[in-house]
Amino acid sequence: MSPSALILQTLALFLALASPSASHTPTASSSSSSSSPSQSSSSISEWRSARATYYAAADPRDAVGGACGYGDLARAGYGMATVGLSEPLFERGQICGACFELRCVEDLRWCIPGTSLIVTATNFCAPNYGFATDGGGHCNPPNKHFVLPIEAFEKIAIWKAGNMPVQYRRIKCRKEGGIRFTIDGSGIFISVLISNVAGAGDIAAIKIKGTKTGWLPMGRNWGQNWHINADLKNQPLSFEVSSSDGLTVTSYNVAPKNWNFGQTFEGKQFES
Repeated sequence: MSPSALILQTLALFLALASPSASHTPTASSSSSSSSPSQSSSSISEWRSARATYYAAADPRDAVGGACGYGDLARAGYGMATVGLSEPLFERGQICGACFELRCVEDLRWCIPGTSLIVTATNFCAPNYGFATDGGGHCNPPNKHFVLPIEAFEKIAIWKAGNMPVQYRRIKCRKEGGIRFTIDGSGIFISVLISNVAGAGDIAAIKIKGTKTGWLPMGRNWGQNWHINADLKNQPLSFEVSSSDGLTVTSYNVAPKNWNFGQTFEGKQFES
């Protein structure tokens, strides 16, 4: 089996992960406030070296799932501008939702001059220790590796390039609409998928509040799925979202009193 096929096989394991179901319903009204730290991190980082490969989805269902839990990437608004990250970049899922700019470098045979690509981290490329780091184990530590859909890869390089040297930098995410909160669970177990996050893109902390409770911190379950055990039924829900750069956005009464599991609600958004 070729190294490219092994990478695709590894990604398929994560693309098969079940994701929370959602029926997108708009929020009638919400209000928000935001705060910023005394020192905020730079919105654009320096260019760094890495490598990139691609995978070609054989079936449209391959775009559903992923280690960040976003589910159907097209329906969630991410489309093909997505990327799977090797372990040194993935940060055990904390990086989910962050945005990167990539450009092809060094190989004039395959690079498309003057182009770059902006992608959102939505998946994980697992190590394959059956191969050496420089001999097929593209996502093995300490490699910094990006795995792109072929539709995205071909915006910066010819597909024949295969395993390409690239440069990347972290940038602010730009998203349409507000932060989306997809509520799932059962009984007092509540799971919330946070998606469509602008600014830093990745989330460091979430708090939830009903009209009968104070602010309750949620724990990260996996990717950008957060959970809590609390009786919050028959209460409007508010969310406080803190991003990795220390900024916080608070959206009040995002979900109405009669919210149900499986629904998605839209709150306020970080500036980008």
